Amino acid sequence: MRRVVLPALLSFAAIAASGAARAADLPAPYIAPPLEVSAAGWYLRGDIGFSNQKLGSLTSVEDSTTDFTWLANEFDAAPIFGAGVGYKFNDWLRVDVTGEYRGKSSFNGMDSYVYWDGDTPVTRTNRYTADKSEWLFLANAYLDLGTWYSITPFVGAGIGASRNTISGYTDTDSTPGYESFGYANSDSKWNFAWALYAGLAYQVTPNFTIEFAYRYVDLGDGITGDVRAADGTSSYYNPVSFNDITSQDFRLGLRWLLGDATVVEAYPVVRKD
Repeated sequence: MRRVVLPALLSFAAIAASGAARAADLPAPYIAPPLEVSAAGWYLRGDIGFSNQKLGSLTSVEDSTTDFTWLANEFDAAPIFGAGVGYKFNDWLRVDVTGEYRGKSSFNGMDSYVYWDGDTPVTRTNRYTADKSEWLFLANAYLDLGTWYSITPFVGAGIGASRNTISGYTDTDSTPGYESFGYANSDSKWNFAWALYAGLAYQVTPNFTIEFAYRYVDLGDGITGDVRAADGTSSYYNPVSFNDITSQDFRLGLRWLLGDATVVEAYPVVRKD
């Protein structure tokens, strides 16, 4: 019996050792990396939106001789159309250069002042109307703050220049017995401009992103041509300055990543026969 059992045990041990040697020849299993998409690269953008503008003050040469009291000072909302090109360095930082046309915004203002007719004070009222538009060019930088469920909050800042145009300016005094009318031709002025951004971006595909953003922008000043009387005459050069124009903008933006997004595939596990 012992003669039979011992050879059998030796044969089993030899087979087990041979199997272990073959198993040692196999490579270690490779753990595949997750699928990754690189969003770095050049992109194009387009934006639409509307402005909510504010004027700091309206001044002219006459302000040095007359004390005006403002009663109204308002711009209507206006459309915004923009485009640009940018580069996304990584998941956190991107920059772009944008240009936009800011459509005509109607201005309505009113002030009052005391006019002395001899020894009699008369309260007179001026009503102002005008249209304002801009070409705005900015270099911007954005910080993306992380992504959750394809939504990325971001903040940003920009600097550049704004070409502000004032057109259709009128000045009407309808005080009974003292009626008058003045107007000015269009004029434009370049200004330093700066902006601050905050918004949310939704990545629809690796190459296509939608943005909704708020922007505060300082556009500088605007100026009219010389203000003239209804008959076209002017006794002195008297343009009107629209000072400290700012706007709170709300914009919808689209971004297209140029070229294919870089995709890192998961490698299959390699087995040796």
